[in-house]
Amino acid sequence: MDLVIRDARVIDGTGGASYRADVGLTRGRIAAIRREGDPALSGTRTLDAHGLALSPGFIDMHAHSDLALLRDPDHSAKAAQGVTLEVLGQDGLSYAPVDDATLAEVRTAITGWNGGAPGDTTVDFDWRTVGEYLDRLDRGIAVNAAYLVPQGTVRMYAVGWEDRPATDAELTRMKQLVAEGLEQGAVGLSSGLTYTPGMYASDSELAELCRVVAAYGGYYCPHHRSYGAGALEAYEEMVALTREAGCALHLAHATMNFGVNKGRAPELLALLDKALDEGADITLDTYPYTPGCTTLVAVLPSWAGEGGPDAVLARLRDDATAERIRHHLEEVGSDGCHGVPVEWDTIEISGVSDPALTDHVGRTVLQSAQARGEAPWVTARRLLIEDRLGSTILQHVGHEENVRAIMRHRVHTGGSDGILQGLKPHPRAYGTFPHYLGRYARDLGILTLEEMVAHLTSRPAARLRLPDRGLVREGYRADLVLFDPDTVAAGSTFEAPRTLPVGIPYVLIDGRFVIEDGARTNVLAGRSVRRTGSPDPAAGRS
Repeated sequence: MDLVIRDARVIDGTGGASYRADVGLTRGRIAAIRREGDPALSGTRTLDAHGLALSPGFIDMHAHSDLALLRDPDHSAKAAQGVTLEVLGQDGLSYAPVDDATLAEVRTAITGWNGGAPGDTTVDFDWRTVGEYLDRLDRGIAVNAAYLVPQGTVRMYAVGWEDRPATDAELTRMKQLVAEGLEQGAVGLSSGLTYTPGMYASDSELAELCRVVAAYGGYYCPHHRSYGAGALEAYEEMVALTREAGCALHLAHATMNFGVNKGRAPELLALLDKALDEGADITLDTYPYTPGCTTLVAVLPSWAGEGGPDAVLARLRDDATAERIRHHLEEVGSDGCHGVPVEWDTIEISGVSDPALTDHVGRTVLQSAQARGEAPWVTARRLLIEDRLGSTILQHVGHEENVRAIMRHRVHTGGSDGILQGLKPHPRAYGTFPHYLGRYARDLGILTLEEMVAHLTSRPAARLRLPDRGLVREGYRADLVLFDPDTVAAGSTFEAPRTLPVGIPYVLIDGRFVIEDGARTNVLAGRSVRRTGSPDPAAGRS
């Protein structure tokens, strides 16, 4: 063996009881597992686990590390949590497939998520297709990564920023772009249906794209049309849409937020249980925190986003149009704010692109406005214009009882939704997985440790159709985590969000130490994880 891990408490990812064993690794694979009483293993190197828990590496089903993996080789934000695979291309907006014009627009649109605005030279953007982006990841990254074709970017590329139905030719082009992305290795399709321009797509348009996804054995991952007023209807819409298309469904950051949804998680779970019992293929992911995180521009009404970022800024600069935006935000309930009138005391500025605006960070919009002696909308409008839409926010609108109820569900998986930008990012970016293990499994007993590990490993691996990941099993890839069940915890907090976790001394990818003795090594063992196989022409037919 290249490495023998002795006397580990193996939590194998199945959800079953843990057991003590020695585990031997060879050439990046689990070569042997020897329980107490079996013949001993010998290896070139031995690591005594002293009873630490050994589990499969954690799979982050909702990550925003699309540029961070390229910009920051260390990437301890995820590696130190025990994450060995991230799923990128989320919420319908990412950087492939694109042409030059689309790339410039999407870079501006999601600067608040990932940085990378036009003029930022920290990443060279030397790709245009999904395959070229995955090839770029294959040069060596901190953790493995899979990719979803982003429907909003595809619509931007083929249709533009107009709020109108796609023509037949445009729909054909979008279907072609999705098929090409899947052929090049993407695992499915994402949408951001409260983000422009993806939200301009009708259900029939989305169903046509989902039929393509179904043919390739992928899954559809929507950030659906509302997590506030109309949330249950939005979930029902996605279940019906994918049932019509014959496509697997994975619900992104499946929460029930805002005051209108307090205590209503059981209604969502009943909806999902009914669909599952009828044969639907559905999974979901959540993060173990109550606040959400997005960009400030995302809360604006959809009509304000038509035409792209420059058009948004022009509308904000026009007093009459800006007043109309305010009216929709504060009095009507903007579709960008999930149909709920905005509450400025729940929106905290977590990051800005322009360093001159950093005095806003850590304050709610209401607090920042009060410090300036002006109305909250005046402050928000000025910030959007001066930061060129690059400001990131936390929305304190969640409910703990909903979070706990959903994480218990039989199709639940873990996803950080971790935005790594800003001076004060959401602590979920650095703490999601140890927070699940420490607070919710050990301290609160929401699930047993064995059950929680299954939610973070084998369940997401099954959704991604990975035949050799997600379990501690002979022949499987040696993507592994050693953690201390008694001490594992998120170090990140809302006050100090970039603090690394404790109790995770070893992380291996491909049998190589990415974290060793609690410190990041210089190993770049991560690569792209690609969908393989030919399309099934019978799949996706209603």
